[in-house]
Amino acid sequence: MSADSSIPKAMRPRYDAIVALIDSVCKTHLNDEYATLGHELAAALARKRPSPIDRGKPEMWACAIVYALGTVNFLFDKSNPPYMRADELCAAFGVSPSSGSAKAKIIRDMFDMFQLDPRWTLPSLVDSNPLVWILNVNGMIVDIRYMPRGAQEEAYRQGLIPYIPADHPERLPKHGR
Repeated sequence: MSADSSIPKAMRPRYDAIVALIDSVCKTHLNDEYATLGHELAAALARKRPSPIDRGKPEMWACAIVYALGTVNFLFDKSNPPYMRADELCAAFGVSPSSGSAKAKIIRDMFDMFQLDPRWTLPSLVDSNPLVWILNVNGMIVDIRYMPRGAQEEAYRQGLIPYIPADHPERLPKHGR
């Protein structure tokens, strides 16, 4: 089931308004990955009981969603493209930086989000995010990318990793092995 199809009927208009704003800003200033994750996070907020997006302006929620995702994915760091200053992001949504930041903090706390959070990492950053690949295997903390294929297959089967690294050796970090 897609994130869109799981939106409660009562929340659909709010969700649609929020994702339309996210799409507009992401198309102009960011990329499709931010838009896609923005849809997923907006859907998660719409499913909360009571849903926080039921109150407040859609612009505020759209900004806070992208701001929260930007924090996870280092959007505000010049060395990581795409880059955008926090105040520019808020301005793109017509929201004050203090309000955008405060509401984003509420979202991050609500979903226990943190920088490099594997659940909210942009697909283009998955390969370089160590938190996606570090797992506890039989009491040992390991980088699953360098474990035998059987261990990788089991981790994939359990939904712990997004793909089997042995099938994509070209995606391994250059500094590894």
